[in-house]
Amino acid sequence: MTAPHERLATPAHARLAEHRRDQSWLDARWSDPTTRVLVLAGAQVQRRPEGGVAWSRPDEQGQVGPAEGGQGERVLLGETGGRTWFAVLLPDPAPEAEGWFSLRALLMEVVDALAAPDADDAVPGPVLMHAIGMAEWRRATRFCPRCSSPLRLVKGGHEMRCEAHDHPQFPRMDPAVIMLISHGEPGSAEETALLGHQSVWPEGRYSTLAGFCEPGETMEDAVRREVHEEAGVHVGQVDYFGNQPWPLPQSLMLGFTGRATTTEVALLDEELTDARWFTRAELLEHTQAGTVVLPQGLSISRSLIEAWYGGELPGSW
Repeated sequence: MTAPHERLATPAHARLAEHRRDQSWLDARWSDPTTRVLVLAGAQVQRRPEGGVAWSRPDEQGQVGPAEGGQGERVLLGETGGRTWFAVLLPDPAPEAEGWFSLRALLMEVVDALAAPDADDAVPGPVLMHAIGMAEWRRATRFCPRCSSPLRLVKGGHEMRCEAHDHPQFPRMDPAVIMLISHGEPGSAEETALLGHQSVWPEGRYSTLAGFCEPGETMEDAVRREVHEEAGVHVGQVDYFGNQPWPLPQSLMLGFTGRATTTEVALLDEELTDARWFTRAELLEHTQAGTVVLPQGLSISRSLIEAWYGGELPGSW
């Protein structure tokens, strides 16, 4: 059974890297009426009237790309469900432009769509995450970091080359660790889990701790460092849980569980305003009362919490 956080990553689509340089093949797939296209302005998408992200047919897009004298840049996403999928990347919309939304704003509608994978207009989660990730990369990467000259998309949109020296650039992802830290006899009534509240969140929101990996660091050591930096807690054993693409803007979330060797909480940086240990009974009581609100079900954070708790918990944000 697919866990909720895995809906964004399964089933994987064929990315068709062997066709990314084949212009004739790309043009033929673009002309196929079964092909579907997601238009992004910056990394924002348009919403369907009935909800969810708006995909369209290629013939609804007009001319695309400077080679055809049109607007936007075409990116091959791949093939699944008997269809080829593309993205078209436009510049950021004007501040006053209407009809464009961040994926975060439509996330719950996307969850509902992923729950009905057999619908005729269903869009696989990995295809959507692929499109958003490519748009975020292109939006943030306009000039060569080595010589500052403009970059152009090549290889089906999955590589950039600078106009001055042909320096290559490739899509970027930032690895981040996200972890459920526990203490006490596993499975016992006294076992506790550590959750934190960030300063930018409304009152009552709690989640697992998370942070980015640093150069020269293993994932396990990143877990230990981040937990100590944020909450002052020392962690011993660390085990891999799973992962989730999260291109908002460009992360790969790597989930872990960890066993604390200390329990005293000390907020050592300004990222958290609170960090607390919860028993399972306390977590259920608080979520039922609404005094603790957990991340929504699509997040790997929610999967980590409920895997430790041993079942579903009420409420989400």
